[in-house]
Amino acid sequence: MNKTAAQKLDLSKEDLELLNSPLGKKMLLADKKTNVEKALRLIKSEEEFHALQAKIIKLQNWVITKNKKVVIIFEGRDAAGKGGAIRRITEHINPRHFRIVALSKPTVEEQGQWYFQRYVNQLPKPGEMVFFDRSWYNRAVVEPVNGFCTKTQYRSFMAQVNNFENMIMDSGIYLIKFYFSITKEQQAMRFKDIQSDPLKRWKMTDVDRKAQELWDLYTEFKVKMFEHTNLKTSPWVIIEADRKTEARIKALQYIIDTIPYEVPEDNVEEGKSLTS
Repeated sequence: MNKTAAQKLDLSKEDLELLNSPLGKKMLLADKKTNVEKALRLIKSEEEFHALQAKIIKLQNWVITKNKKVVIIFEGRDAAGKGGAIRRITEHINPRHFRIVALSKPTVEEQGQWYFQRYVNQLPKPGEMVFFDRSWYNRAVVEPVNGFCTKTQYRSFMAQVNNFENMIMDSGIYLIKFYFSITKEQQAMRFKDIQSDPLKRWKMTDVDRKAQELWDLYTEFKVKMFEHTNLKTSPWVIIEADRKTEARIKALQYIIDTIPYEVPEDNVEEGKSLTS
């Protein structure tokens, strides 16, 4: 972008440098219609996110060297951006010391087990971080809304879940619970995008197709979940997720601020700017 165009848009020298960087050019060309304000917002967000990614590498190194255990749960409505957030947060950390858990429908054998058993099997070993793309909280919202569990199973879950999480934390596991919140309109837009893109269409499930119709019922069970399981020791962290990049920054910042990791004094300085 030249100086004349920058003057017309009242852009600073810093803004101009950002827009003329490789990342800036990529953001400017991302949409068919150039939107300078949006491009600048995305560039600055990526810069901020990149700095946080450098910090979570240090956090993970602390987890590994100190044999700590971390569980981070990502819950939220369908198409809220949970999976994308997990991928961005973990894209530069050591793949040998973290796992992403996204369990499918329980098998016949698992259906006969204690409900929490298959999640216990996925908990981290010392030196490991585990990211749950949906978790045991399926039984708090998704399952009762869609008729996948009985009322008795739902009540049993709600009676046990707080004690279960206390046992997890008593075993030395750091537990963080995120809920990615989007509006009904944003969900509809994302579903439309998924259905129109042949590379994303596989993501659309029967549960997704009914999500808009069952919106109010989801809200009812979500509120019950918050009321019963939002504890001082394991609070729900609600992330407004209509803007994906901002949601990812908030989630990653919370992880870094909440887990009390230590950085060795001789640690290398953080990575270079994305726009350099």
